[in-house]
Amino acid sequence: MHISKKNNYLFNNVSTLSGVGKKLSTYLKNKKIEKINDLLWNLPYTYTDRSDLVTLDKLSIGKIQTTKVKVLKYNFPRIRNLPNRIRCEDDKGKIDLIFFNSREGYIKKILPLDEWVVVSGKITFFRNQYQITNPSYVEKLDRIDYVKKIIPKYSLTEGLTEKKYRKIIEQVLESLNDVDEWHDKKIIKKMRFSSWKESIISIHNKDNDDYHDSLHYKRLAYDEILSNLLVLSENRKKIKKIKKKPKIYQKLFAEKIIKSLPFKLTKSQLLVMDQINEDLESNKRMFRILQGDVGSGKTIVSLLSASNVIESGYQCALMAPTAILAKQHYELALKIFKGTGVKINFLTGKTINQDRKKILNDLENNKINFIIGTHSLFQKKILFKNLGFIIIDEQHKFGVKQRIDLAKKGGDECDVLLMSATPIPRTLILATYGDMDVSRITEKPYTRKVIKTLSKPEEKLYEIWPFIEKNMEARIQIFWVCPLINESKIFNYSSAKKKYEEINKRFPGRVALLHGSIEKDDKEKILNDFLNKKIDILVTTTVIEVGIDFPNANLIIIENSNKFGLAQLHQLRGRVGRGKIQGTCILLFKGKLSKNAIKRIKILKSTDDGFLIADEDLKLRGFGDILGFQQSGIKNFRLADPIHHEELFKLAENNIKDIDKQNISYDKFSFLLRLFDKAEVINEID
Repeated sequence: MHISKKNNYLFNNVSTLSGVGKKLSTYLKNKKIEKINDLLWNLPYTYTDRSDLVTLDKLSIGKIQTTKVKVLKYNFPRIRNLPNRIRCEDDKGKIDLIFFNSREGYIKKILPLDEWVVVSGKITFFRNQYQITNPSYVEKLDRIDYVKKIIPKYSLTEGLTEKKYRKIIEQVLESLNDVDEWHDKKIIKKMRFSSWKESIISIHNKDNDDYHDSLHYKRLAYDEILSNLLVLSENRKKIKKIKKKPKIYQKLFAEKIIKSLPFKLTKSQLLVMDQINEDLESNKRMFRILQGDVGSGKTIVSLLSASNVIESGYQCALMAPTAILAKQHYELALKIFKGTGVKINFLTGKTINQDRKKILNDLENNKINFIIGTHSLFQKKILFKNLGFIIIDEQHKFGVKQRIDLAKKGGDECDVLLMSATPIPRTLILATYGDMDVSRITEKPYTRKVIKTLSKPEEKLYEIWPFIEKNMEARIQIFWVCPLINESKIFNYSSAKKKYEEINKRFPGRVALLHGSIEKDDKEKILNDFLNKKIDILVTTTVIEVGIDFPNANLIIIENSNKFGLAQLHQLRGRVGRGKIQGTCILLFKGKLSKNAIKRIKILKSTDDGFLIADEDLKLRGFGDILGFQQSGIKNFRLADPIHHEELFKLAENNIKDIDKQNISYDKFSFLLRLFDKAEVINEID
């Protein structure tokens, strides 16, 4: 597709724009705006109405208003720190314009004596006089139309003013040229979409009371969804084209392991194992994500699948995001593979050099069947003799680019399984893992007890201290979760540091503190101490590792629980009740609960189904909250939203099928892919 020079410039650095120097470029970079194109997606979050030109007798205190005045008199005080005051008038009254930190020369230039100007700003009243402090706009009368309009308001950082930013974004919008349409005419007609240029200009200029619901906005959200699905579809096609040797095994290891397990596998686990085995035995590479709620038994399924791959003569690798989680998987693997003759080893960044050299040598010479560790497993210098299966646990930020790299590392004979304990609604599964096959474990193990969930106002915390002490006497460990690390002057939320000090006074030496600012090594030591029962209470923020088993932790207390999302509360609750004793979750809240907070707590008390909770969580969020929806590391959309735009996701899914069916070249979508930073990923796939 031909991209005009005018539109091609969108992919240049912002420093190439007129008026954007080194300093302004740095400010924009703080907003993650580096290319000119990035400016288009920093959308207005509201609008300021400056369109009504009022006379001085009709001013409203506290409102942003626009007025036309004549400059009467300057008052430049000679005392430092006092503001400059300029008296102005119209036929109906007088007003003072107040300027702090402004030079006399600048004020005289923008407000020449005896001349009429247009001024816009917030109206205040001081000592019987209307005034505007540091007006947002002061312009000559020939620029009245520039000020007298509804002006978009952007989220900006220090150093960026509305006026400066407006000049930059208007420069870009004025330079836009028409582009060839990439959407099918049927879709344009069905959805009543305008052109890309018209849509992008429209959402930066108010033309609708709620522009998120406008057709212009929907057009651009659909562009984003389609660009995302094009990448996933291309990756899926490339993966499916790769032919591999089917893995041949008789499930001898798997059957031996199943017989030795102290529990019975659920129907859901057995169904997922069948799906994985079907992939392993086919001549197409497996690229599958295994979803399962907290404690649903994903790990045992992955290890049983690995046993079949090992039996077929290949090596396996399991990668976890942290050393402590990798160590737990290693210890579980040693237990369940006991007596099978399978050689298992463990590798992280902390493995000492002597051991590392031996492990690397053994991997290259096929003396290790199964290696378990952290991301260090996939460094370039680590070579496998015959890698046939890669399992990635809790790797939420493992995007398409990383999946491509992983596929290359494993080679054509290697099957890939990702595991996630974060229940993801269908639209997000499609948009995030559309290049992969999806398996779900929907049942909990038969032995797992439902976690008791209780709620309590924080002022009644004294009522639960006897229960806490009773748990401690029984040597049951406790998580105590706070939303903040330090106290805040803005938010009346509990801080982990203050709570730690309070509890440590009550139970000296039996409490530890964990939060995101703690160094990685210290964090692992604290978690290990908690795992080894050296600590009774762990006061923490939401950094508690997903996936790690703390079998002796059976009570979790969550402060300011009404400020957390439903899915996040469910994930936190899943940290307890993973042993034989029933777990308890106590939700503490401050003040009067909102309707949504009451609904969240009610849902959490009524079900432990993570998939249902994830769907309900999305439904409870307002559109403003969902926009750029975050869920445990899933990449944000800039415009599209999984609930509000569900119809667009479905339309894009069908559109992709038609594009693939008709074998339409991706060249048609080259500009679209560049707009949403997907072109490089497509090139990488190709």
